[in-house]
Amino acid sequence: MNLEKNPGLYIHIPFCVRKCLYCDFYSSTSISAVPEFLSALFKELGMYRDRFDAFDTLYIGGGTPSLLSLKQLRDILTRVQKTFDLIADSEITVEANPADLDQPSLESMREIGINRINIGIQSFDDKVLAFLRRRHSAKQAISAIEISRKAGFQNIGLDLIYGVPGQDVGLWLDTLKQALAFSPEHLSCYQLTLEAETPLGKRYRAGEFLMPGGELQYEFFMKTSQFLEDAGYVHYEVSNFARGMEYASKHNQKYWDHSPYLGLGPSAHSFQNNRRWWNHRSVNQYLSAIDAGNIPVEETEVLTIEQMRLEALYLGLRTKKGISLWDFENRYQYDLSAEKKEMINKLRDEGLISIQDGRLYPTQAGLAVADSLALI
Repeated sequence: MNLEKNPGLYIHIPFCVRKCLYCDFYSSTSISAVPEFLSALFKELGMYRDRFDAFDTLYIGGGTPSLLSLKQLRDILTRVQKTFDLIADSEITVEANPADLDQPSLESMREIGINRINIGIQSFDDKVLAFLRRRHSAKQAISAIEISRKAGFQNIGLDLIYGVPGQDVGLWLDTLKQALAFSPEHLSCYQLTLEAETPLGKRYRAGEFLMPGGELQYEFFMKTSQFLEDAGYVHYEVSNFARGMEYASKHNQKYWDHSPYLGLGPSAHSFQNNRRWWNHRSVNQYLSAIDAGNIPVEETEVLTIEQMRLEALYLGLRTKKGISLWDFENRYQYDLSAEKKEMINKLRDEGLISIQDGRLYPTQAGLAVADSLALI
């Protein structure tokens, strides 16, 4: 275990009122199974008692956690606190759909200990929302942000999507301007990607619409980064921006630096030491395993030092802080600056990476092609 870092806890709520056309995360629209799922989740919690150190983040994602009742959310938090050691002032995040939010429920969320809300806005344009098959309107998106602030949330994250067919850079920048009017503490700006088996992916293969080409995708990325950094946001990971690093997602950062984390619920992933495992991607299989008294794990892998090294390189070069060359050598027994000297010099000459104070990190242009940087 990485003893210097507290683990994070993720709980996957695998239910949606309806599926968005682009989404590849696991969820079911059969929400009648929610009570049975929660009963199984509480049993799964107990299966990991004493296997992790004290958690300092809890992230309830999905799916659509905001479709749960306040009592159900409270029961989850209560059971987590009874089962695990959750450090005081931990970051506790809930993902929410704008259509589910009202001020009284948001105030109640704050009262039970939720201190960070991440709202799936995606767009303030009703045409874009309809194309993506989101179940909220632009009006509801605006209202959700306003009432979250009125309810006392001082750490609000917004998810936005760019590169939607028919959307040009100017329209996208208008979306960012609308978002900044609310001074959110965090912004996640994702380029629309089409997974093969999603409805939108199938429509694209059928030739129903065109996606932005490589040059336009690059322009979207660079203009987004420049616009938000000019507005005072830190571009701390490829898709993520924070109004100061104190608002960077503490939970998500654990995924990028090999910190331990525990994932509960269908399809959730966990990592500890050099071992990764993930749960069944099916509510029914998950429930059956729990009912039989088994941990609902579908598969486990033990990473070699070489695999850990490659992952650390890939993930580190997606973040603004990059990689500490000393830490990398100490943890993965590999002198990156010596072994990859020629390629590092080449990437530095191309303006894609920089080395300063013993850290190797991507430039803004490097973040735009971060996935290929790890090939060094």
